[in-house]
Amino acid sequence: MQTPETLAGESGAIDTLSPSTPVQAPAGMPPGSAAPGEAAAAEGSASETMALTDFIEAFGEGLLSQVRSQNPPVYDPPLDEATAIWKSRQDVLDGLKRRPFKAQADAVHAVVKLLVDARQPAAVINAEMGTGKTMMAISAAAVMQRTHPRTLVISPPHLVYKWRREILDTVPDAKVWVLNGPDTLRKLLLLRQTLRLRSHRPEFFVLGRVRMRMGFHWKPAFVTRGERVDGQTWEVAACPDCLRPITRMDEEGHAMPIPAERAAAVLSDKRLKCECCGSPLWTLVRAGRPIESTYDLVLAALRQMPTIGEKTARRLLSTFGEDMLAGMLEDNLYEFVNLMDENGDLVFSDRQAARMERALASFEFSVGEGGYQPTEFIKRYLPRNYFGLLVVDEGHEYKNEGSAQGQAMGVLASQCQKTLLLTGTLMGGYADDLFHLLWRLNPASMIEDGFRPGRNGSMGMATMSFMREHGVLKDIYKESSGPSHRTARGRQMTVRTSKAPGFGPVGIMRYVLPMTVFLKLREIGQKVLPPYEEQFVEVPMTEEQFTAYQAMEQRLVSELKQALAHKDNSLLGVVMNVLLAWPECCFRPESVFHPRTRALLHHQPAVFDEASATPKEQELLRICLEEKARGRKVLAYSIYSGTRDTTSRLKAQLQQHGLKVAVLRASVDAARREDWVADQVERGIDVLICNPELVKTGLDLLEFPTIVFMQSGYNVYTVQQAARRSWRIGQKQPVKVVYLGYARSSQMECLKLMAKKIAVSQSTSGDMPDSGLDVLNDAGESLEVALARKLLES
Repeated sequence: MQTPETLAGESGAIDTLSPSTPVQAPAGMPPGSAAPGEAAAAEGSASETMALTDFIEAFGEGLLSQVRSQNPPVYDPPLDEATAIWKSRQDVLDGLKRRPFKAQADAVHAVVKLLVDARQPAAVINAEMGTGKTMMAISAAAVMQRTHPRTLVISPPHLVYKWRREILDTVPDAKVWVLNGPDTLRKLLLLRQTLRLRSHRPEFFVLGRVRMRMGFHWKPAFVTRGERVDGQTWEVAACPDCLRPITRMDEEGHAMPIPAERAAAVLSDKRLKCECCGSPLWTLVRAGRPIESTYDLVLAALRQMPTIGEKTARRLLSTFGEDMLAGMLEDNLYEFVNLMDENGDLVFSDRQAARMERALASFEFSVGEGGYQPTEFIKRYLPRNYFGLLVVDEGHEYKNEGSAQGQAMGVLASQCQKTLLLTGTLMGGYADDLFHLLWRLNPASMIEDGFRPGRNGSMGMATMSFMREHGVLKDIYKESSGPSHRTARGRQMTVRTSKAPGFGPVGIMRYVLPMTVFLKLREIGQKVLPPYEEQFVEVPMTEEQFTAYQAMEQRLVSELKQALAHKDNSLLGVVMNVLLAWPECCFRPESVFHPRTRALLHHQPAVFDEASATPKEQELLRICLEEKARGRKVLAYSIYSGTRDTTSRLKAQLQQHGLKVAVLRASVDAARREDWVADQVERGIDVLICNPELVKTGLDLLEFPTIVFMQSGYNVYTVQQAARRSWRIGQKQPVKVVYLGYARSSQMECLKLMAKKIAVSQSTSGDMPDSGLDVLNDAGESLEVALARKLLES
């Protein structure tokens, strides 16, 4: 990892080897005088020395002013607020239905100035969870509507309609197109037909990231006709437009017509065009079971509505007809909610209407539905730069090199004029987390720095170069005995390279700071947030549990070492998963098998029965009972919700002590989770249990001020996002987050690694590392972080 080797001053270079390294006093100090905190040097010495920490305390203010002068900010409120362009943009913000706070408005001005005035292709809002990134992005888009009309938003699927609601509640007279349902293709075709019509209303297009990367279903399109071949008439496949036979080359290189009975199989491998007229030899097809009529389609849509069952749906169809109801569901949903019968009476009661309105907020219906990848449509059929601004919500989700959604995001970024990326966790601890994001946001800058794709288009070498220059790579050398030579003993040397958490300050200065706006919740002010506290609780195992765990660990580690000695890595994942999971699942027997040979490696009987609680369960119960006594609800996270499910047992254990508990599972559709949680809160639950992956983005869980992590997992993004679900604007109660870990287990090593990765993540978020897991970060601070913290405190 590259770090600054010197701090340049008037007196020359100063080595930064350790905080206590003696340094020369700067020029201008009287000879022979002692530097702060240091004794005078030996008599006759030409210079005085002082500890580096004392140097920072003495001259920190001058160093900071030097840094500010060498790296001036793009947006400086005291200077910019006096300009006419700032006032015109502020007028737009003042005209919004909901005005941003001062800190939010400054972030908006900074982003707009970077994108518009500085003409940069991309910007990043790296703001803490709960600071209102959605609000800031909408405000920035509203300000940029004059010069960059039409905003395209990429959103997680369960937040598409939240974006729609936020836009309509913020921007006056806004028009929102939701591109997330079965009618996405129809809307895109309509958009293409109206390209030359400039709307005077602010236009927003919200696209779900799953729909964004989804392809379409197709089938071969051809007709059959008779064709004479070798004196005989054959039924062959022909082009539907020009009726010329469709041919393919035989083994001798002759073009032969494709027999009709084999055409469907032959033409299904690849989408082809007619060689004569160029017409497509394929057509779109509806996925799943074909809908026979409009009646069936409307019937299926009505049965999705709350309070409408089979009988009610058929009665509505017989009364109003499928054509009338289909028109309402397509174009005017709220006319359907206020539907009246022939006597002028409302068909639905107030209670029914209220529930249906909430469901209709995320309802999509189309008679002529069809599938086509929106990203491909925008690239092929809409003009480049048709969209003025691309807003990428939860931008860290697009960091992987080969992911379909990451590549689709890169395509959309290349088709839009400007890109604004929103995230609360810009990186997950490793330098390559940023590489592919930077490449998709600003490829010209990366190419300029020498990070180019290989001849075959692979980014592997560029990624490794970026890691070596700005990240941390560990080269592990292994020496072993080899065949002896005639005059010496043989030695074999193998080298293995692995990545480690870390991102150098040079990389931060080069790639993060020039394009990123940082915002923390505490900076918003306005007294909008209560106190926030994180703490780690080390839970000791019972004697029987620890003895069983120790025996399992010794046996499995021994088997793992033997396997690794034979260069067999297949056991590595199995052993690690078992050692992490067993303390949580020790209420059921555990059998560990070799993944390849299926040989039994270890069998451990259950340590706890259904009635007795494990130490962690007892700790969770204690926390829940204490919080209930204070009138506070608890959100408990467990990463084991699949084959090793612990959520059902946690629910049973807590219910035995009079607590009302609900478990949120993946079977609840992502778009309906917010309503599902609201229903559970109305029913008066005390504890909500779920996997943190289900609620890590977008959901405001203000009703649960206490959050407990039963386990953390290895994903920094998930932990940091899930930990802030309730510490958001609108929260009135103090928020407490508790991490639980079993003492003397692999869980402690997992939590230590998480502490290191979170520290790196926070260092690229404009903040000094600080989290509840810091107590486990035995690596300590890097020198540059230690000095920076000292500098900011001076």
